[in-house]
Amino acid sequence: MPDPAWLVVNPAAGGGRGARHAALAARRLTEADIACRLVHASSPADTRRTAAMAVAEGAAAVIACGGDGTVHEVLQAVVGTDVPLGVVAGGSGDDIAANLGFVTSGADAIADDLVSCLTAGTTRLVDVGEATTSDGAVRSFVGVLTTGFDSSVNERANRMQRLRGQRYNVAMVRELASFRPLAYVVTIDGERRSAPGMLVSVGNGSRYGGGMLICPDALPDDGLLDVTWLGSLSTASLLRLFPRVYRGTHVEHPAVTTFRGRSLTIDAPGQIAYADGERIGPLPVQVQIRPATLRVLSGRGSAKDVA
Repeated sequence: MPDPAWLVVNPAAGGGRGARHAALAARRLTEADIACRLVHASSPADTRRTAAMAVAEGAAAVIACGGDGTVHEVLQAVVGTDVPLGVVAGGSGDDIAANLGFVTSGADAIADDLVSCLTAGTTRLVDVGEATTSDGAVRSFVGVLTTGFDSSVNERANRMQRLRGQRYNVAMVRELASFRPLAYVVTIDGERRSAPGMLVSVGNGSRYGGGMLICPDALPDDGLLDVTWLGSLSTASLLRLFPRVYRGTHVEHPAVTTFRGRSLTIDAPGQIAYADGERIGPLPVQVQIRPATLRVLSGRGSAKDVA
């Protein structure tokens, strides 16, 4: 009997949407005679433990069922192994799933996508960012690492109620009242830069925060990290610029500078780094790219797929 694919579920993701999507996906897999095991995790730590158990037991794949937080925890267990990652999107943003090319809307379409991926049996290798914070924590990420205004908004948003998907936007407006530009020191591939700024974000993928294209040209398989540095702006200017991030045109603003590199260090006083929407730890943070370190499911038969 073939090894099953493990579906690791965050039952709270998307107000229960992750669990519903996972249950439907499991039924579709069973109907397609694809062995699977559905496991509900009780916490982020349990999600990671369950994914690690799946890897240890030789799972055919580990499927993160939920939002970006669920994918992030599963990632920590599968990165660097031959066990592929899959995603059943069911969170509020599903940015990682989108960055990796998985279907993100419609329960039937999401389930069909997973069946297609596992039936095809092909995978591809993508890059992973690795972040080390000043407290010694080391974390892999596959999407975007944020510092500065973004991370301050996340700190505030995580203390708030969900507000029907508008929590980030409400937190942003409130944070604007007190946020001031930071004295950033950033070293990219050995070149040191210092300047005031509102945020510095590092993308292995292009989007975060429910569709914001903060690093619009970032690709998860090019061996590089994309850096977006937003300089000092007034509150009014930041508010005018903000809507452009959903189109990726904010990078055309004169206050925005972009870079690419393989390793960097970011420092700013009193700041916290977030990656894939999860709190990582205090700055300074060292970030480096780990090329072709994560195997992901692919049903698309592209030239980059590998058996």
